[in-house]
Amino acid sequence: MSTFRGFIAIDIVATPQMITFEKEIAKTGADVKLVEPENIHITVKFLGDTNENHIDAIEQSMKESVRALQSFPITLKGTGVFPNQNYMKVIWIGIIDEGIIKTIAQAIDNTLVPLGFKKENRGFSPHLTIGRVKTARKKDRLLEVISNYNEVEFTIQKVQSIILKKSELTPKGPIYSNLREVPL
Repeated sequence: MSTFRGFIAIDIVATPQMITFEKEIAKTGADVKLVEPENIHITVKFLGDTNENHIDAIEQSMKESVRALQSFPITLKGTGVFPNQNYMKVIWIGIIDEGIIKTIAQAIDNTLVPLGFKKENRGFSPHLTIGRVKTARKKDRLLEVISNYNEVEFTIQKVQSIILKKSELTPKGPIYSNLREVPL
C-alpha cells in the first residue's frame, strides 16, 4: 500500500505586498520558517498519510462538496498569529469570504469520514499561513511587524478550484504537487 502526505487546498497567487510582508518578517531576525511565495495556499483539509488508492474517492468527495458553488471572491486582509501572541506558532493573513470556504471544509470533512479520515475537532478558521514560528527569538520585533499589517488589505482574488495536493517534506522545505483539481 503506497501512501502520500496529502491535503486539500485553494491556491493563492502571492502579491508584491505579501512578499514585502514576508521580507519584513525575515528582516526581524526572528526564528520563522516562511512559506515560499509559490507555495502560498489556504488549507481546506489536511489529510496526512493518505492511501493512493483513495485518490479517486477523495476527488469525488471534493466534487460533491463544491457541486452547487461557482467561483467566488475572497479578500485577504489583516494579520495575526495562532494560537496567541504569548505562544506564537503560525503567522497568518486573514480571509474574508462570507463563510464559503468554511462550508466547503465542513462538506469535505463529512464526505471523507467513510474513507477513514477523522473529522476536525476544532472549528475551521480560514487563513493563509505565511510562516511558522520556531522559537521566541526577536518575538517583540516580529509582533511589531505583524501589527503594522493588521489592517492591510493584501488582495482580492477569485477562488476557481480546490486542489488535492501531495506534500513531500525535504530539508529545504515542502515540495507540493497537484494530484487532482476540481473547478467551481
